[in-house]
Amino acid sequence: MKRLVLRLLALLLLSALSLQLFFLARIALMVVVDPQSTAFQRSEAWRLLVEKHELAWSQEWSDRVSPHLGRAVIASEDAGFAEHGGVEWDAIEKAWERNQKSEARAEKLNEQAEKRAANGKVATPARKVEAKVVGGSTISQQLAKNLFLSGERTAPRKAQEFLITFMLEALLGKQRILAIYLNSVEWGEGVFGAQAAARHYFRVDAAQLGPAQAARLAVMLPAPKRFEKNPGSAYVAGRSATIQARMGAVELP
Repeated sequence: MKRLVLRLLALLLLSALSLQLFFLARIALMVVVDPQSTAFQRSEAWRLLVEKHELAWSQEWSDRVSPHLGRAVIASEDAGFAEHGGVEWDAIEKAWERNQKSEARAEKLNEQAEKRAANGKVATPARKVEAKVVGGSTISQQLAKNLFLSGERTAPRKAQEFLITFMLEALLGKQRILAIYLNSVEWGEGVFGAQAAARHYFRVDAAQLGPAQAARLAVMLPAPKRFEKNPGSAYVAGRSATIQARMGAVELP
């Protein structure tokens, strides 16, 4: 029995090591070869086919993305991008604390709603309040997740994200990481990469994006499908003005 357990542990260890070597080889290839798709993109393609029975898709790699977009995305998503080693531990700790408070608040509101329903004060139970979850991920971490991983929130997946992030930083460097991120990130349903986003929202090429346009695209990144429905909202306008004011202090890698 002991020998069987040891064999199983050895197989698990070998499988885990093989997976890391696979990721390492894929990332090493990205030094010279642009990735054709990401795990997130393939997942979205399948979802669109299943739900809408069609695949409205727009993506085109561009080696000439406006530097304004790089500055806007860094200012919005990851101000310390050029300095950190892939992970900002302080940001992760702050995000965890905020999420804990948000979950506690949501749980309290749901308990109060259930009590009112039980006491007959409302006809039907209110829809459950969902905790607002915020992330502390860097651009490198977001790219690691998009390239290879699912969106589930589990400790093993997060650990794998960290490992891939360190591989990206070690093999690709900041400039290449930013280039791949801008060319693969989602900017709307079926809209991936800077070139597709620039054409979709502004009818220009990615190289022609101005500071204001770049800032508006950067605002959309946390929730592109939501902002796509109203890209000219007051929130987008206000937030993009804030980002544009910060762009001057951003140095590209």
